[in-house]
Amino acid sequence: MALTQFTPGPNLLIGSSPAMLRTAEVIRLVAGRRSTVLITGETGTGKEMVARAIHGASPRAHLPMVTVNCNALPENLIEAELFGHVRGAFTGAIHHRVGRFEQAHRGTLFLDEIGDLPLDMQSKLLRVLQEREFQRVGSGETIRVDVRLIAATNVDLAGRVRERRFREDLYYRLNVVPVSTPPLRERLEDIPLLAAHFVEKICGQEDLAPRVLSPEALECLASYSWPGNVRQLENAVERAIALSADRETLFAADFDLPATTEPGPVALPESGLDFERTVGSIERQILEQAMRKSGGNKTAAAELLGLKRTTLAAKLKSMGAACV
Repeated sequence: MALTQFTPGPNLLIGSSPAMLRTAEVIRLVAGRRSTVLITGETGTGKEMVARAIHGASPRAHLPMVTVNCNALPENLIEAELFGHVRGAFTGAIHHRVGRFEQAHRGTLFLDEIGDLPLDMQSKLLRVLQEREFQRVGSGETIRVDVRLIAATNVDLAGRVRERRFREDLYYRLNVVPVSTPPLRERLEDIPLLAAHFVEKICGQEDLAPRVLSPEALECLASYSWPGNVRQLENAVERAIALSADRETLFAADFDLPATTEPGPVALPESGLDFERTVGSIERQILEQAMRKSGGNKTAAAELLGLKRTTLAAKLKSMGAACV
């Protein structure tokens, strides 16, 4: 399975790696339930896309999925944002406001960055999850809602529970069905599919002629550690397209990937890999970067790599002109 589509339009989960297939299977099993889901994973791994896939495959798909980024809300406004408020409830409340829980009635509420929710709001959220009811700020009226809750975090919530920074009872209430989004370095075999998808998407958005990725470009992308995960890959593709002018083909040199602060872990996909090709692509990427940083000066590039100039020249020759 190369492309798994759970919802119409652009809401796609792309990949054929074992890690992505496991995630897809969990989504298939839980989508039709009303169980609360906790999505965990590093920044940029597509947690919101997983949430949209769950909502899109559920009986609630025809109703809204309301998204709240808990980290982006001022602490003094979170309660009003989630539960709404009446006019005059506090300074600046000049109009009645419907909160996100009420907006998501009979649909799905996605709480992103749930680990950043303040402790006092954690207790109020717990009560809503238990009772399925709340009161708007400044009102005594009780409002009942039918909401399917999906939460996401890139932090270790269990660790925060131990540090008393996250309520244990709320953690267990959220972690009914855990779903993990794998980092890109653990699904390297998905990079060609993802990169091609982003090329098609960006060219369509910018009304550009179709572009293709050269084999060298794909090797370059597959040998990078991607600390920013899928989001970083999409940004890299967009930048490469912007800098490639009207060329039909994107080359490795179009992807000037930033160096990581420390070498990223090399993950062995469950399906295995071609050792010689993988090592060769990593070597090629390093040589290309050294030649770019030195402006094509082989002596300077050799010094950057701690190699003799003759050794560098031999490696460049063996790999062809693409590295020069």
